[in-house]
Amino acid sequence: MTFRDNLRRFLLGAPLDPFSKKTRHSIALAAFFAWVGLGADGISSSAYGPEEAFRALGEHTHLGLYLALATMVTVFIIALAYNQVIELFPTGGGGYRVATTLLGPHAGLVSGAALIVDYVLTIAISVASGVDALFSLLPVGLQTHKLSVELALVVLLMVLNLRGAKETIAVLLPIFLGFMISHVVLIVYGVLTHAAGLVSVVPETIAETRELAGQHGWFFVAALFLRAYSLGGGTYTGIEAVSNNVDRLAEPRIHTGKLTMLYMAISLSFTAGGIVLLYLLWKVVPVEGQTLNAVAFSSILADMGLESTTHALWLAIVLGLEACLLFVAANTGFLGGPAVLANMAVDSWVPHKFRYLSTRLVTENGIVLMGVAALGITFLTRGQVSLLVVLYSINVFLTFTLSLVGMCVYWVKHRERRDWPQRLALSGIGAGVTGSILVVTVLEKFYEGGWATIAITGVVIATCLWIQAHYQDTKIKLHKIDQQYEDLVFGSVATPPALDPQAPTAVFLVGSSRGGGMHALTWVQRMFAGHFRNFVFINARTVDAQSYGGVETMRALEVEANVALSYFVNYCHSNGWAAKSYLSFGTDPIEGFVELCEKVRAEFPNAMFFTSKLIFKRENWAIQLLHNQAALVLQERLHALGMQMVILPMRVEV
Repeated sequence: MTFRDNLRRFLLGAPLDPFSKKTRHSIALAAFFAWVGLGADGISSSAYGPEEAFRALGEHTHLGLYLALATMVTVFIIALAYNQVIELFPTGGGGYRVATTLLGPHAGLVSGAALIVDYVLTIAISVASGVDALFSLLPVGLQTHKLSVELALVVLLMVLNLRGAKETIAVLLPIFLGFMISHVVLIVYGVLTHAAGLVSVVPETIAETRELAGQHGWFFVAALFLRAYSLGGGTYTGIEAVSNNVDRLAEPRIHTGKLTMLYMAISLSFTAGGIVLLYLLWKVVPVEGQTLNAVAFSSILADMGLESTTHALWLAIVLGLEACLLFVAANTGFLGGPAVLANMAVDSWVPHKFRYLSTRLVTENGIVLMGVAALGITFLTRGQVSLLVVLYSINVFLTFTLSLVGMCVYWVKHRERRDWPQRLALSGIGAGVTGSILVVTVLEKFYEGGWATIAITGVVIATCLWIQAHYQDTKIKLHKIDQQYEDLVFGSVATPPALDPQAPTAVFLVGSSRGGGMHALTWVQRMFAGHFRNFVFINARTVDAQSYGGVETMRALEVEANVALSYFVNYCHSNGWAAKSYLSFGTDPIEGFVELCEKVRAEFPNAMFFTSKLIFKRENWAIQLLHNQAALVLQERLHALGMQMVILPMRVEV
């Protein structure tokens, strides 16, 4: 192994076999681990979501009781609505797949683009919020180093995810559990010690609400509450992560997904609603340089009778765990973002390379893109959480709304089910809630960063439209090339000629396009007429994020590949030429082809290798990004190993 290979294995771990049943079992997430890996995003939002909502109430803090109840109910409404998404789309894809299937491809594109931006911002805002929490415990003079720490943490999380999701979760599990235990203790203690206040706060809230309505009218009360409720929408972000990543869950996926969603709903509603209650019961007011959570937790710890040193230590532990959970939440972006990219790559909205899995069976290109984009947005915003929150919330609720509207359409079309009215009502209520939050957030925060997220998402959508248009044009041209070989006459293949391992052998590296292989074969026959005695066809199929979804899908891929290779072999046999084929499966097509070429050379020492490469009229960096430059890389690798390879140009007029 080369130094580069050894370094890669050290950083990312040993390769995994995609055909091994043990492999999928080992990387699939049970409900508990999925709750940690996918639920942390939602639960960590209790660090800033409830505070944003409570601050928006201003001096009318008595409305916080309604806010706490509304928060808890909303979490369950969205979670239950998304259980239906898990049922209908057990292969993952979440909001993107729902919108595409139920509302059309362009609605799916909008949802997918919003999700991509959302997951990038998940990484950025979670890391930035966590670093803010940590640095609030440090001297002011160290504040200048915050951005550097944020960027370093993004890189660290990217490397962890390149090793595989389960390895990442194993590292972050103690942090998650520490957060949950500490916050449950503080919330329960804080509420129980003010139980008398909780009893009296109900009639007081009702009385103060009537008084406020008498002074300003019920419309003012409703508008004030709706504004605070909407601006706290960040509390609900992350709920969709489970439906987006159902394909990562252990079998039975639907049951595991619903159980994970239940864990998430209970924990998020308890922490978010409980924290709002703490603000209300402990009469928390803003303190410069501190979050409302810090103020509330400090008061509760002081009430426990702790000494000043012990009090400071436990406050540091609680806030430290809160910060670390935000880093766990950032991991959700590395799980969900690549999954959305992989699904969009199948539909040709983004470059096809985002479908490919690494040797660790993670969507490596997607993880790297999400990490690089998060580094960029963190650097450009200088890690300002107030700006990132605005950018973040709008796309989250755009996706929520599209998904739930799509579910409404589905149940209207499937009225043959007895339970369709209940399911339609649930989806409709969810769509109304998320849609109202979206509208209010856009209107309230348009000039405070809302325009930026709309612009960024618009650029992503425009780019995706261009990419798909290019792929569609290329597909049409390739189909025309394939059609040229549809009417080829096959002779008898009953008695194929025998292979001669010592004779000159033409080896063709073929892919999914029949036209590419036949183009190379006819070119060789024309230019080297009568020279080659053996014709060998090899194909290294890539196991991507779409195909690595179950045993049936993998076997179907194997059958399809063998049928494609049989076409070339049968054509040669029918013309009296000795032929053979080789097939391999892996996550890296380059390595797969190199291994097959070495195997062929060992059997046929006088082999020469041929492959086709698409040539476009106007080559540029974008074309190179969209179309794999595998032929050039393979030629370089084979030449280094002493094997001769010829690249045959196949012009595509696009």
